[in-house]
Amino acid sequence: MIVGIDLGTTNSLVAVWRDGKAHIIPNALGQALTPSCVGIMDDGSISVGAAARERLQTHPLQTAALFKRYMGTNRSTQLGKQVFRAEELSSFVLRALKADAEAYLGEPVTEAIITVPAYFSDAQRKATRIAGELAGLKVERLLNEPTAAALAYGLQTKDESKFLVFDLGGGTFDISILELFEGVMEVRASAGDNSLGGEDFADLLRKNFLEKNGLHKTELPPEFNQRLRAVAERAKCALSDAPEAKMQLQADGGTHEWTLTQEEFHKLAEPLLERLRQPIERALRDARIMPAELDAVVLAGGATRMPMLRRMVSRMFGRFPVVDLNPDEVVAMGAAVQAGLKMRDAALDEVVMTDVSPYTMGMEVSRQLSPKQHAGGYYSPIIERNSVVPVSRVSRVVTVADNQKELALRVFQGESAMVADNVFLGELHIPVPPRPAGEVALDIRFTYDVNGLLEAEVLVLETGATHTLVIQENPGVMSEQDIRERLAFLQTIKIHPRDQAQNRTTMARAERVYQQLLGADRDYVGDAIAAFRGALESQEPERIRNVRKEVSRLLDQVEGVSLFE
Repeated sequence: MIVGIDLGTTNSLVAVWRDGKAHIIPNALGQALTPSCVGIMDDGSISVGAAARERLQTHPLQTAALFKRYMGTNRSTQLGKQVFRAEELSSFVLRALKADAEAYLGEPVTEAIITVPAYFSDAQRKATRIAGELAGLKVERLLNEPTAAALAYGLQTKDESKFLVFDLGGGTFDISILELFEGVMEVRASAGDNSLGGEDFADLLRKNFLEKNGLHKTELPPEFNQRLRAVAERAKCALSDAPEAKMQLQADGGTHEWTLTQEEFHKLAEPLLERLRQPIERALRDARIMPAELDAVVLAGGATRMPMLRRMVSRMFGRFPVVDLNPDEVVAMGAAVQAGLKMRDAALDEVVMTDVSPYTMGMEVSRQLSPKQHAGGYYSPIIERNSVVPVSRVSRVVTVADNQKELALRVFQGESAMVADNVFLGELHIPVPPRPAGEVALDIRFTYDVNGLLEAEVLVLETGATHTLVIQENPGVMSEQDIRERLAFLQTIKIHPRDQAQNRTTMARAERVYQQLLGADRDYVGDAIAAFRGALESQEPERIRNVRKEVSRLLDQVEGVSLFE
């Protein structure tokens, strides 16, 4: 069975194509969204999802979130005594989604279509594939998130049209412009920002709360910062529906508060909104499309619920965006459509999809500054960003020194004029016959395929010799040996069983609330925790269920919010 997975920065989802339509698969708590949080418990086992998110505030050094932003890098996170890479933390989330899908479908899940931001780099895409492999999934296809949103809306079944997908998730921002004609969905241009998402808007509120309360120069404990981050996230969501929101946090025997309006939030967020506008303008320029030529603007990603974003989009394009589907779920639903296409479901008409290279790829060259002076470090693009893939391009270079015996081909990815500001991908040393400068010419051909594989082929014109470099491993991406070793290690780690998710989440929530309360309310919650522990130790399902309901009811009264609706 093939499923579609939206592996998100803040939340992740899994969906399946069945009975002629896409279905979001609920997790063990009956919810569509599984928080992309991983925590290590006191016994060394791993907890994923809502339970881990609750422990983020009480056990910040044993819990991780937002790790999608570090995919494709060497950055690691320490949880307790264990150290994990972003791919490994992501694999725990994928394993949880796989278990949810198998429980829902009643059959093994072996393959997945995983969505990635369109603007993900080569290294980030490879890291996502590795995460799937570590989770026991075959990942034949990575689907760009904006393309998935288009599939979810059934845009591939419409007549010829041009449309833009505005996808703002928890941690990444993507813009893709697509054109439909004769059964082909062609991506005309992609742009984005891999370090901009809904979390940045919440972080803006967090920083301003600290400043308003005179805490911005104070070194605060991790627990306080995580609690404040949760308060900021709730305020951000509240401002999507209400004209104002109140942020309140108790600490050190005192209460810190800040009330702000939608208008104040908009003014604070103007620098972030400007960062959103720039990729939009670049994508329109690259696609050579005027805003008035677009037939629709589609919103995806939970952060697009913010009124300021919808107003910005409406003003930029002179029309209201399309928001018929739940923006949190639309990407996962599109991944399920792609899974149905792969399974050749009779309810789906085959659609041909073309994609583009999100970044420019090129090489380092030397430039002549004067008749006798050359300087290296310059970038020479070969495959320009937003070229339709698969693509092959060739560029001719010549030697720059007399009697030069070797040429170093250094491959980079990026948009800057100097290679120092771009991403290094690989290097190949090519022997050349010693001749006067400029007399030995070489043709450098780059070929980039739909799987994100870049091949550089060098032809030395004078000798006819060819040399090939295939970019398969990037700095920051695990090698095959690393994958085998970590896979063996991860298989020894105990993952909390799915059927205990409600108990784990309720206990983690109760412990978080207990730490935040004082006086009689704290005593009530403490008594409830003791009663719940007693019920769990009894191993009597009916008693556990009844006590859990009572504990949840008490927590709802204290917090004024229901977790299990």
